[in-house]
Amino acid sequence: MEPTYIILAVDNPLASAAFYETLLGKPPLEAQATFALFRMNAATMLGLWSKHTIEPPVSAAAGSTEVTFVLEGRKAVDACHDRWKAQGLPILQAPVEMDFGYTFTAADPDGHRLRAFHPAERG
Repeated sequence: MEPTYIILAVDNPLASAAFYETLLGKPPLEAQATFALFRMNAATMLGLWSKHTIEPPVSAAAGSTEVTFVLEGRKAVDACHDRWKAQGLPILQAPVEMDFGYTFTAADPDGHRLRAFHPAERG
């Protein structure tokens, strides 16, 4: 069994869908007032569900969820950082080398963390 959906509780699914359409460079598969859906890759979907209608109700605080993007190298991480910063995303962590790789963290409009990283070489 493998997870196939990531669901984020958001304030306004249509506004969040517009944000993620720009971020991902592709339109949602569906977008309604209470829910929007994106195909992230062949196996994973990203759902944006209204925190006002999600059942059962959620209690997690913003920033307690992270969507992570693995990139091809340090230059790709730096380029992503520059692009997201230019788009006005709040940068929570500037690019830095950590034990798992080279990374930075931004936030979406609801405060969910967006991490981009290139894995550390293991050897």
